[in-house]
Amino acid sequence: MNVMVYAIEALCLGIFMVVATLATTAFELPASPLHQAIGDPLIRRLLMGIIIGTTAITIIYSPWGKRSGAHLNPSVTLTFWRLKKIRTIDATFYILCQCLGGICGIWVAGVLIGKTIADPAVNYIVTVPGMAGESGAFGAEFLLSFGLMTLVLQVSNRPHLSQLTGLFCGVLVAIYITLAAPLSGMSMNPARSLASALPAGVWHGFWIYCIAPPLGMQLAAEIYLRSGQRKVQRQICSKLCPNHTTECISPICCQTINSQ
Repeated sequence: MNVMVYAIEALCLGIFMVVATLATTAFELPASPLHQAIGDPLIRRLLMGIIIGTTAITIIYSPWGKRSGAHLNPSVTLTFWRLKKIRTIDATFYILCQCLGGICGIWVAGVLIGKTIADPAVNYIVTVPGMAGESGAFGAEFLLSFGLMTLVLQVSNRPHLSQLTGLFCGVLVAIYITLAAPLSGMSMNPARSLASALPAGVWHGFWIYCIAPPLGMQLAAEIYLRSGQRKVQRQICSKLCPNHTTECISPICCQTINSQ
């Protein structure tokens, strides 16, 4: 068992949740100077997106992220499991630790900002369907997740671009937060949504965040595997920052995958 790598997944998602909570508080809490200074919600979301996207990039390229692959998301882990790049036992513990890390991250954020985390404007950064309702949120989460995984597979498997995978992901996350947050809260991550729903006690639409993101990413993987240009041996790495300086989570990660 790769206990250290599992712990990294928990720690990294925990850090991500702390930053996301603090950024949301800084820009959305009515009493916050930043909220009062920036009246346009689109600009506030853009700034939050830049902070959170930069955090994702930093985690992906950190020594920890390079070691675990920086999945930070059960949807990502399940997709690499489907691609036979991570063993079932490792995928199981990745997902469990991602959930635990997210929950601990919200708890740490609560310690840092106190009761403010329960303010309606922050509310544990819970993800709920937005103005388009549950159907709109489901569609948004599905398409956002499909887009992210398509980007990961297309970029990480091109030698001249692979080292930029984490950068592309962070930029896309920033764009998603800016434009799509009003539709679904922009989760793409069952562990992230669970971590917020538990302390908030808000379960409205929670099923969306457990189903739509994995489905979207699985579809991206299926299309990738079945596309004509990928029919023969491809090196799909389970890391969001493919590198040869750290070993992969599983020996099967760096084996050649054949089209199915």
